[in-house]
Amino acid sequence: MPKLSISELENLANQALSHAGASQPAALITAKALVKAELQGLASHGLSRVPQYVSHLKSGRVNGLAEPVLLREKGGALLIDAREGFAFPALQLATDLIKARIDQQAIVFAGVTNSHHFGVAADHLAPLAEAGLVAFAFGNSPAAIPAWGGKRAAYGTNPIAAVFPRKDASPLVIDLSLSEVARGKLMVAARDGKSIPLGWALDKDGNPTTDPKAGLDGMMCPTGGVKGAVLALVVELICSALTGAALGFEADSFFVEEGNHPRIGQAILAIDPGALVGFDHYAERVETLLSFIQQDEGVRLPGTQRAQKAQTNVTQGIEISDALFRQLQTLGGAITS
Repeated sequence: MPKLSISELENLANQALSHAGASQPAALITAKALVKAELQGLASHGLSRVPQYVSHLKSGRVNGLAEPVLLREKGGALLIDAREGFAFPALQLATDLIKARIDQQAIVFAGVTNSHHFGVAADHLAPLAEAGLVAFAFGNSPAAIPAWGGKRAAYGTNPIAAVFPRKDASPLVIDLSLSEVARGKLMVAARDGKSIPLGWALDKDGNPTTDPKAGLDGMMCPTGGVKGAVLALVVELICSALTGAALGFEADSFFVEEGNHPRIGQAILAIDPGALVGFDHYAERVETLLSFIQQDEGVRLPGTQRAQKAQTNVTQGIEISDALFRQLQTLGGAITS
């Protein structure tokens, strides 16, 4: 299996997306986001998504030439229209606008509508953590989780992420999907011909399955049972009712080539701790809690494993399968299939 540098992988992804019709700015920012996921060991949100995105470009499910716009603003509330394009340019615009307004507003909420798959939720918050802000990200997605007691997919896997900056350490990063696992893990297992554990997914009839393809055609199990299903409802409403975006059951699956424009929504909430107790007092509270919980052997802070994996991959390169490498080259026009 080839082991490639970050720049080599970004170029492969960029070429594939550009070759399929994405604008250079959209292709580049999307490629960088997917490689960053791969860097952290998150293959389900990494380069395995390139063929999916390419198919959506070719079928018209995503507009590769779209440029996001600020649709509406009032006080600390912003609404950004992704214009049926990739989510990454819209989320970058959201974070840029938040940073420009946070000094005056202290709390800023940016909603994104008419969007597409937004990758690793926490990665969109990194610029805000670097600016000393506490921030939260939410995203809805095509329906994959049933309402508790229901037999039809109603909500997306609807990730929630949070970042808490620290004074003399890397930010605390929390990122979780509200399905038992991210749906992308089923995609990777199906691609590799592997089974999945019971408890990850249900088939289309609502029966537990170890077949990832049956799970992709069916539903995901909510994490934590009824509590996860209710939290998915909360995120669904934050990302659709407040932004006007499509509900999960109105968006066709990301895992099919033909379908509608997903038009889903995302949201970022940023808070300046300096406007409340002051950054120093806030930072002291954070460190007091983290120091206390780490006194117990075996406690690992959220995000630690991703950060360690990324550090290793930066120096050693990122290994991808021969099949994916050839597929990326083919999609980029470097070789013919």
